[in-house]
Amino acid sequence: MRTEEEAEICTLFGQHLAELRKEIGWSQEKLALESGIARSYLGDVERGMRNIALINICLIADTLGVSPTELMKFRKKRGVR
Repeated sequence: MRTEEEAEICTLFGQHLAELRKEIGWSQEKLALESGIARSYLGDVERGMRNIALINICLIADTLGVSPTELMKFRKKRGVR
């Protein structure tokens, strides 16, 4: 079971991923097709339901044309490490 802090991090990451995806006008389906990652998995990541693996972060970043660092630039609430 995840802690509240872990859940918050997953949610914030997913929201940031969705924002970046939408900025380039892509649907989840398009990102799934281009990256080779299942759309249902991407949907779960964007909703904060999954703790995404580093290899998938790198794959998604490459597909979106951003650095993995850019995917990690989401704002955390105070108190979340």
